[in-house]
Amino acid sequence: MTQSLKGLQVISFESRLKNETTALLEKHGARVLAAPALREAPLSEIPDAKAFAEAVCEGAIDVLVLLTGVGATLLLKAACNYRSRAELALGLSKLTLVCRGPKPSNALKPFGLRPTFNVPEPNTWREVLRRLEGPWAVAGKRVWIQEYGTKNLQLLQALSARGAQVRAVHVYSWTLPEDTAPLKAAILKIVRGQAHIALFTTALQIEHVLSVAQEIGMASAVRRALSSDVVVASVGPVTREALERHGIHTDIAPGHPKLGHLILAVARRARPLVSEKRERHLQAASLSIRVGK
Repeated sequence: MTQSLKGLQVISFESRLKNETTALLEKHGARVLAAPALREAPLSEIPDAKAFAEAVCEGAIDVLVLLTGVGATLLLKAACNYRSRAELALGLSKLTLVCRGPKPSNALKPFGLRPTFNVPEPNTWREVLRRLEGPWAVAGKRVWIQEYGTKNLQLLQALSARGAQVRAVHVYSWTLPEDTAPLKAAILKIVRGQAHIALFTTALQIEHVLSVAQEIGMASAVRRALSSDVVVASVGPVTREALERHGIHTDIAPGHPKLGHLILAVARRARPLVSEKRERHLQAASLSIRVGK
């Protein structure tokens, strides 16, 4: 059973689904400050697109790992500039195609293809790695990985350690929004105790939030507030781990790493957690004052 978020100020750092996230939160009665922490910046030219197209068509790849729907679509579209769709479809059909969830799988549909297997939830690099073990051992295999945002060194290193010949294809990156005013406003609300809940939907969001906070001299204050005063909601394990690296505990995480599940978990659990966390914060502040005397 969900509880109303009426009267609670939620900070959402989501970018791509900003409007959808805001609408879902407002449906539960929340006051929402949408402060996108990322801006998707597709590469105007994908440097490896030609090499990728040739490798696919000439049988120089054994395993192709597609990590995101947007990235997979961009890569395959760019490859069509160098080889025909029919040639690429034939070449791709001979590969072990690993998709991290349904969105990369959809990118294969225009080529009449389906993935060899989809990586199960929570769709992290660890699940990708598990799929490439056992009967799908990668030792000696040529593995190409479609990357997104930042380089996934953990996956690349783990595959290399298992004997794979790994090559990463960088398709797009995440940068700060051109207008960081909403992000700065969100940081101020967090630091001043005016925000009740902070929603993180990708690992890179916390890096950008702290980067902007550092620019305005509030990085330490943001960490303290998120740790002691604000209820922190994380979409999945990768995002949770990123928060933990900065000493920030996740208070709410959904059973499935999906945006809809995250918002539902927030609606169900946030209100009592806000009260509990703020009460602990007040008690700690009161004790500090008494000790100081």
